[in-house]
Amino acid sequence: MEAGVRNNLIGQIENIKQDGLMAQVTMWVGGWGSNAPRMTSVMTKDSLEDANFKNGDTVGALVKAINVVIVKQ
Repeated sequence: MEAGVRNNLIGQIENIKQDGLMAQVTMWVGGWGSNAPRMTSVMTKDSLEDANFKNGDTVGALVKAINVVIVKQ
């Protein structure tokens, strides 16, 4: 799939939570395990089922945002 998004992060699904019509998918990015950074996405339960995401799947996160705040660590 092609998309007009320059920020493509590859990672692994850590956790999926479902509640009613919505789902929350958390993935590790830039590594795996408890110290790896995480990214979370919220989607409909239907979208989750269509994507067939499962814990441990390798996935890509396409990030396109109006505001991105970068802070020095």
